[in-house]
Amino acid sequence: MPAPNPAETPAQPPVPVTDRSAWLAADLAADPDWIHRLDGDEIQELDRAVEAVLERGLGPGRFGRDDFPLTHLADRIAGWARDIDHGRGCVLVKGLDPARYDDDALAALYWGIACHLGEPVPQNAAGDLIGHVRDTGRDYHAKNVRGYTTRAEMRAHCDAADVVGLLCRHPARQGGESHIASGIAIYNHLAAERPELIPPLLEGFHFDLRGEGVTDDPDETTFHRVPVFSWFGGRLSCRYNGKTIEDGMRKRGLPLDGLALEAVREVGRLAIAPPFRFDMTFEKGDIQLLSNHSILHARAAFEDWPEPERRRTLWRLWLNLRDGRPLAPAFADRLNTGPRGGVFVRGAA
Repeated sequence: MPAPNPAETPAQPPVPVTDRSAWLAADLAADPDWIHRLDGDEIQELDRAVEAVLERGLGPGRFGRDDFPLTHLADRIAGWARDIDHGRGCVLVKGLDPARYDDDALAALYWGIACHLGEPVPQNAAGDLIGHVRDTGRDYHAKNVRGYTTRAEMRAHCDAADVVGLLCRHPARQGGESHIASGIAIYNHLAAERPELIPPLLEGFHFDLRGEGVTDDPDETTFHRVPVFSWFGGRLSCRYNGKTIEDGMRKRGLPLDGLALEAVREVGRLAIAPPFRFDMTFEKGDIQLLSNHSILHARAAFEDWPEPERRRTLWRLWLNLRDGRPLAPAFADRLNTGPRGGVFVRGAA
């Protein structure tokens, strides 16, 4: 690993960070320019592109941007990528009617949008590129269980890619609201009000990989400490998951205590508290796109419909932007798979 450039890694970033990524909930509520509604012409563009790939027998993972031709909408998606990485970090796309598509067509549409945004990466050890966020009856508090397979409340966290996308196929009967917060605004608050908590967050922690690491060890953690807040290339980025931090440090024989434990828990507490937390309720066809480098997301517990065909289902994508921000080496290697690497896929050559 190359040595960091001291000029790029000051002990503490300038305070406050004043760009659009440092928003509060009231800012999102007052200015909905982060919400994009697809018009009829754009949906027709998507439909033509979906028809083109399905006629060739292509599905997710088997075609790229050039196979999914878009005109005006391609420029708009490029604007979403800029907003995600250089703006507020969140985009909500509305206007799709998922009832118009069978699963194959909707998956092709979603994959096509993703390919115009960036490069999808594996999000679990099975190599899934589109994951299904739904209740499988598992216990969130059991060892190595990932929260997206349960109906439990999920604490604030970032995922391990530049962007996480969620497409709502079916909403819950009750609950399941998405909570988002700006990690950059939380940093500003801590640096001003609790500066003693900043150093352990900059030093970072060993994150638990929940049995999906590159070794056969179910207790594998990140080999190095991954910072919660990382300053590099003139920008501040965030990487947080309170549960995997606490579990990972415990697995390493370094259970958190003192200021380090307080710092980790305070980030999670602030992310679901005013004035940081913004609440969103998914509607059918919504696509939520979030920067994992600036936004923390959480989820309320939910109650499902009794009918299997109506149960809450979100389709998840992890992807890296083609021209994403530069990341410090220790920050970029989040899963022991190298800079910006996805989850290690078992059985892959």
